[in-house]
Order: sequence, then C-alpha cells, then structure tokens
Amino acid sequence: MSSDSVKASDLLSLVIPAHNEVEVLGQTYQRTKSVCEAMLDRGIDHELVFVNDGSTDGTTELLDHLVERDPHVRVVHLTRNFGHQAAISAGLEVARGDLAVIIDADLQDPPEIIPKLLDHWQQGYQVVYAIRKKRKEWWGKRLAYRVFYRILAAISEIEMPLDSGDFCVLDRSAIDLLNKLPERQRFVRGLRTWIGLRQIGVPYDRSARQAGTPSYRFCSLVKLATDGLISFSVEPLRMTMRLGIMGVFMAIVLGGWVFWAAFYDQKTVRGWASLACLVLLMASIQLISIGVIGEYLARVFLEVKGRPTYLIGRVSEHHVGKAKETQTPYPLMDRSLKNTGTGT
Repeated sequence: MSSDSVKASDLLSLVIPAHNEVEVLGQTYQRTKSVCEAMLDRGIDHELVFVNDGSTDGTTELLDHLVERDPHVRVVHLTRNFGHQAAISAGLEVARGDLAVIIDADLQDPPEIIPKLLDHWQQGYQVVYAIRKKRKEWWGKRLAYRVFYRILAAISEIEMPLDSGDFCVLDRSAIDLLNKLPERQRFVRGLRTWIGLRQIGVPYDRSARQAGTPSYRFCSLVKLATDGLISFSVEPLRMTMRLGIMGVFMAIVLGGWVFWAAFYDQKTVRGWASLACLVLLMASIQLISIGVIGEYLARVFLEVKGRPTYLIGRVSEHHVGKAKETQTPYPLMDRSLKNTGTGT
C-alpha cells in the first residue's frame, strides 16, 4: 500500500499488555498518545487497547481512570494473570483497527519508532517487525537472548528472524490470520512468522526499563524459550533418537574392547569406574530424552483439554461522555468468556 492509498478512516490499534505497571503506565500513555496524535496528519486515527493481565498494584484503577478521560482508550481486563503472550492475543482479538501495533507497557520498546514501522506498512508490507540491534540490559541476559534466537533459527522448520520480539505492526489481514489460529500455547512472534505474508524487519535500539520491575522472571523466560523451541520444531525429538544411536555405537565399541582384552590380551580388564560413569551418562541421556518427550506430551495434553488461552472479565471503554464497562463476548477461537451482560 502506498502512502497515497491511506484512507482517512484508517484506524490504528495499539495493543499494550500490562501487568503491574503502575509506576510506568503514565509515561507509557503520554508517549504513545503523543505519537498517535502526530499521525493524525497522515490520515491515521487511533485507539489504545490496554490489556490488564491480572494486575494487583493499582494498574486496574489507573487504566479505568484513563478510560474516563480519553475516548481513545479501551481496557481489556482479564480475569487473572494469564501471561504476556495470552494478553497480546486478547488485545489482538479485541482490536478494531485496520492495523495494530504490539508494544509493551514498560517502554523498553520506544513508541517513537512506530512512525518508522508505519512507513514500511504504507509501502505494502503486511507485517513489520522490529529487530533489536542493541539492548540496554546486563550482559548475561543479552547473551541468553542471543543464544536462544540463534538456536531457534537453527532448528526451526521455518525461517525465524533473529533478535525480533513482539514489537511490530500488523495489517488487518495478519491480525485476522493470527486470531484464527487454534493453538492455545501461543508464541506470538513465531506465529507471526509462520503465517507468512509480506514481512520486513526494522532495526532499532531497545531501551532500558523506565520504572518498575519486569514481569518476566527467569523461570518465565525459560518457559517462553521452551514454548518457542517446541512449538516450531521437532528437532529436540530427533535429537533424542540420535543420542540413542550414539549410545548404541558407544556400547558396541566398549563391548568390542572388553572382548578383545579378555580373550586376546589375557589381562584383567581395568577401569570399571569409567564403565560406571558411562552407565550414569547413558541413564542421564535417557532421563533427558524422557523429559523432552514429556514437554511435547504436556503441550498435547493442554491442547486436547481445550481450555481457553485467556478469559476476558470486562472491557472498559468511553461511551457517550462516560466510561462504560461491558462483559462482551469475544468468541473467536473460543478463548474468552461466553456470557454477555453490562455493568456500570
């Protein structure tokens, strides 16, 4: 799409997941609002879709206050904390825009980059993702991310872009395709690549967190990495088979050596401590293999149960001069509540 084809009615939905972000949420609103207002000259209106992912620190009250003062703000309140990827999915399902921007509330992804991403969207790209050229985080975390993305790219069945997070612009066609995907254990940046369409990456420098503490702890990051590796590759399963073949080969070689030493060398075979170490090694490989298979089975178990990825408790939005709360069903993919009603 060229810049001449941008309609005056184009609506941009900013999907902003937030979990206990009360310390930085005011800055997030001001900076994203400034960027959106600057784009009105380009014929692009906006809505800010905050997804409250079960916050307990005052984020809920602050978001409801924003709804009262700004008709462009909508807030999706999940019934509890379902996780970052589920919150993104909820925001995309509720978003009404012709295109959407996924951006975290912690301001590590600077909103001022959004116009640059939109430039590529106006050139006809349906997915424009941001590539983290630099990260202002401690070296251990940077190294872990670097290793993860390269392992994912190496074993994935599709070509995964390196160092790209969830920060991106999605055309309505991409939003609809993502919303139709039935899987419940979601790795959004991987699904974004899987759907195809015209995609391009834009490098940027990722900032440090402006305030508060990150919701992604070490265990959460490990889970996210595991979801990414297992959801888009069966290579770990094949690796367990290769380890088994290597174990058989090592057993044959060791057996041949024992046979030769006992019958031809006529010497007492020594080094049974090393044999015990070998047995321990093989037992460890077996346990690791069972663990890998268990990870795949766990995801099959979760998918078969068919529980929704998230539940929407209520959606707060500005309505005729006052804030309105609705318990509106968003039945797409059966990931949300099935009952309807209104509140005050």
